[in-house]
Amino acid sequence: MRLLRLCRIALSLSALLCTRLSAQTSVFTSPLPTGVRLDPIGDVVELGSLPLNVVVAHNWDKAIVVLSGWREQGIQVVDLKTRQVTQTLLQNGAFYGAAFSSDGRTLYVSGGNTDTIFVYAWKDGAATLTNKFELAKAKSADGMGTSYPAGLAVAPNGKFVYVAENIGDRLAVIDAATGEVVQRFPTDHYPYGVIVSADGHLFVSAWGGSTISEFRVLAEGTLAYLGRIEVGRHPSALAASGSRVYVALAGSDRVATVDTRSRKVIGYLHDSAPGAPPEGSTPNGLAVSADQKQLLIAEADNNAVAVFDLATGKLLGRIPTDWYPTAAAEVSTQLLILSGKGHGTHANPDGPVPTNFPFGKPLAYVLGQLNGSLRVLPSSMSAAKLAALTRRVTAANNWQRQSAPRRYPPFKHVIYIIKENRTYDQVLGDMKEGDGDASLVYFPDITVTPNHHALARRFGLFDRFFTNAEVSSQGHIWSTAAYVTDYGEKVIPSGYAGKRGDMDGEEADTPERGFLWTEARKCGVTFRDYGEMVPGVGWPNKPRDLPPDVSPTYKPFDLTTLDQNRIDAWLAEFKDFFAHGNMPQLEIMHLPNDHLAAGRPGKCTPKACMADNDLALARLVEALSHSPRWKDTLVFVVEDDAQAGPDHVDSHRAPFYAISAYNKPGTIHRFVNTTDVVAAIEDILHMGRLSKFDYFSCSLADIFSPTPDLTPYTPIIPKQDLNEKNPAKTTAAMLSEGLDLSAADRIDDQLYNRILWLMLKGDTPPPVLRHHAPLPALQASR
Repeated sequence: MRLLRLCRIALSLSALLCTRLSAQTSVFTSPLPTGVRLDPIGDVVELGSLPLNVVVAHNWDKAIVVLSGWREQGIQVVDLKTRQVTQTLLQNGAFYGAAFSSDGRTLYVSGGNTDTIFVYAWKDGAATLTNKFELAKAKSADGMGTSYPAGLAVAPNGKFVYVAENIGDRLAVIDAATGEVVQRFPTDHYPYGVIVSADGHLFVSAWGGSTISEFRVLAEGTLAYLGRIEVGRHPSALAASGSRVYVALAGSDRVATVDTRSRKVIGYLHDSAPGAPPEGSTPNGLAVSADQKQLLIAEADNNAVAVFDLATGKLLGRIPTDWYPTAAAEVSTQLLILSGKGHGTHANPDGPVPTNFPFGKPLAYVLGQLNGSLRVLPSSMSAAKLAALTRRVTAANNWQRQSAPRRYPPFKHVIYIIKENRTYDQVLGDMKEGDGDASLVYFPDITVTPNHHALARRFGLFDRFFTNAEVSSQGHIWSTAAYVTDYGEKVIPSGYAGKRGDMDGEEADTPERGFLWTEARKCGVTFRDYGEMVPGVGWPNKPRDLPPDVSPTYKPFDLTTLDQNRIDAWLAEFKDFFAHGNMPQLEIMHLPNDHLAAGRPGKCTPKACMADNDLALARLVEALSHSPRWKDTLVFVVEDDAQAGPDHVDSHRAPFYAISAYNKPGTIHRFVNTTDVVAAIEDILHMGRLSKFDYFSCSLADIFSPTPDLTPYTPIIPKQDLNEKNPAKTTAAMLSEGLDLSAADRIDDQLYNRILWLMLKGDTPPPVLRHHAPLPALQASR
């Protein structure tokens, strides 16, 4: 056995102080916005945007990586001897799938949004595009792909290519000689991985279901459908060994073992973090060792590769990686570990829409900062070495932290407000009490955001709050579920780059353990929802028959509605609850107008939108602080993400407020993130944990004073006119015409943020538009 000759190790847990330093010790911010640190091993090869898959050439000297990110898509060729990228071929829409022909002379790569398979000739360690196989003749009404090829495999005889059509919910069989689709079969929703087992069966996983589809490979290479096998929710990556197929159930920290003879699941490998709920490791890449005795599992959210003994099903240990590992492979004497987010993010004072584009540096937009990496290390490792590496994984993930009682003030109610997209420096960078950059302020104190500033002075200025999410499609789920599935992490960058139309895959995007309201109902905690994930504007095909715990009068996301009107609706219910003595224990509110409407004629100007949001928040605090509930209610205010502005510390840093009679003035420099806030809500209301992220969170009990100050809060009226509208026939108006403002983040983020820069910092001309431009270092090479 070549790979990892090991024995089982036991992990001991010890207490760890909740001390997380946030100062930049390098260009990358540590800890990560998720609250953990990276401690990887192996030689590193720096890669492009979100690498999702790696395949190895037949002579084992080159690795081909598929880039599927926001900044670029395509393939990169890595020389495994020199540890250098030798070729970069940008390929519009590339997504996950890649495989060599049986003779190793042809490389097939899935084209995602282009609805094509790219065919490369492979010679002398380099790829040359020679053909494209079309899977769909027409695009959708919005110009997006309708097939969206993802995982693929090649027939053992090399005559056919099997392709998972991720949006088409089908498996396509393509004649490799003609490029024609000769067979199609329905699958479960969002088919993802494809693999051919040694006994001549083909299997397809599907993110949006709970089954894998099985086919028999016929003599000529076409397929016969055999049926579906129930494996569990969210099937993702696949691996095969003999009569076994392994299925990563990425959302529940399990890998199903399927016996291909009985066509049944015969067991599960469990890879949850020690003691934590079974959600948050995210097994999303699988590889069987060369000796067929071990299974390597890329655990995206543990930043580790887990090693399991296949004979016993025991976890042998973990290997630390870069951020968000997506694949692993054993190649001769080497172990390859691919990571999608590499080393993390950093400050973006020039962005996300810089007026000075720094040639040779990453884009300052948060998704543009994320570069992947490939780690190369010896595949043979002693038990002692793996035990030491496992301890490093444990420390980096804060798993030593023992769950101790967290003593909060006597709160009985929590109001949790989720806002949209602002960075710390945009709003609070002019507060000298904190670590801000006044040159990056978009919304100054007295004129636009007097209450955001006054609330920070009265209840505490937090200058080290980081959102777990990069963008809103992740942010609302992180903020309410403490976890995002690998579907969300992998399709959102393409979607935000305009390379995927379908990002609303509810089945694939919903965490298995649910949301805060799921846990509230389970624990008997009364709950009220004000616009958060509520059908309404932007959801035209969804019914308006809302659940009883959703306010029917509070308007969900709709930039034609003032936040003042939303607070009016909340106030009416608040007074009614107070009169009847039945105020909900948990209220979750989406207060969205700080999203802004760019320069769209007739919509609120950016400053008017922000001032509206500012006064609405103040009115809520005013009403609460003048009521008897002030003594036992806590208000948390977070941004779902920080994607829409510059920040001199990190592109994830955002404003955060904890508002109550027990909060004290002063500047709080300690690290706080989204899932720390979720955990605090759970602690206060005696609810259970949702994922490993809130389970291993850092307590917020130390931010409160033991003695309440019941002085009520009086709002400050912004000098900015809340009803000011964008004029027509301006540059900003013309640029804003094509923006989709029907729901959060359905816009071109680069263009949107350039418009804001024009409107708010307009004396400096913006740069030439570089729409989703690649790094200069990743221009196509030959």
